[in-house]
Amino acid sequence: MAETNVLIQAIDLKKYFPVKSANFTRGLVKAVDGVSLSLERGETLGLVGESGCGKTTFGRSLIRLLEPTAGKIIYDGQDISQVDMLPYRRKMQIIFQDPYASLDPRMTVGDIVGEALYIHKLYSSSQEKREKVCSLLDLVGLNKEHANRFPHEFSGGQRQRIGIARALAVDPEFIVCDEPISALDVSIQAQIINMLSDLQQERGLTYLFIAHDLSVVKHISNRIGVMYLGNLVELAESRELCQKPIHPYTQTLLSAVPVADPRSSRSKHRIVLQGEIPSPMHPPKGCPFHTRCPLADAICKEEKPQLKEVSSKHFSACHHPEKI
Repeated sequence: MAETNVLIQAIDLKKYFPVKSANFTRGLVKAVDGVSLSLERGETLGLVGESGCGKTTFGRSLIRLLEPTAGKIIYDGQDISQVDMLPYRRKMQIIFQDPYASLDPRMTVGDIVGEALYIHKLYSSSQEKREKVCSLLDLVGLNKEHANRFPHEFSGGQRQRIGIARALAVDPEFIVCDEPISALDVSIQAQIINMLSDLQQERGLTYLFIAHDLSVVKHISNRIGVMYLGNLVELAESRELCQKPIHPYTQTLLSAVPVADPRSSRSKHRIVLQGEIPSPMHPPKGCPFHTRCPLADAICKEEKPQLKEVSSKHFSACHHPEKI
């Protein structure tokens, strides 16, 4: 696709958190350690990896809910790394992981959804505001009567719908979906996924879909990126990555995805990694995965591999893709 189709791009994005003891800084947690990727208009990019790999930190840094330590963020051709973000809050939004913690319990649903309308002055009268809030609630499958209720009166799935309505209130172009279904029952997860897909088709939305469940990400995403210890280790189109992974960590994640067919499940080879995930305060020298990788050799322990295009639109950060 043409370069002009790129909506948002991260260039060598880093986010480090200082770890302090009394008045002294003991070190830095390298939550995101130089990630570069771009999202095209209207696509869904899935971002997967085990807990603590930096997925959520990257998503929040990309829209500057967390200020990046280093790197650039380009939105629609403009560098927004240092600018006032208020005008861009209308263009980019986030759906949080926990629908119980992300809604203010002292505010009614109408006030929660309508707050962004007030901040950005998107209505001319209280009547117009009420109509917009009711329209947004109807869009996500809730009733206008729900506007006068409080979050504790709703189920988890309904609360997540309220969070989605809040994100849509300013008519954004880009939404970070931060594990939006992980706290919900399985029966509700499919409803939320289908609703997000429908909204994307209707409104031309672009999603960064963060999750740890590869089967869900495969269903909704056009492309998938795999993170490990703050680094992007593989990036490819969804079908390509699931059928032909060329990084040993991606192979491990795919081997853990449950298979519905009992015969296929019995014949499936599960890859079990040895050892623990290294501390992000003290990441290993060389490839961040070499301490647990069965293919690691001398170069892996000394030199950090760069994310390179191994085949068409398929990128991997591995010294030995030919062995996989």
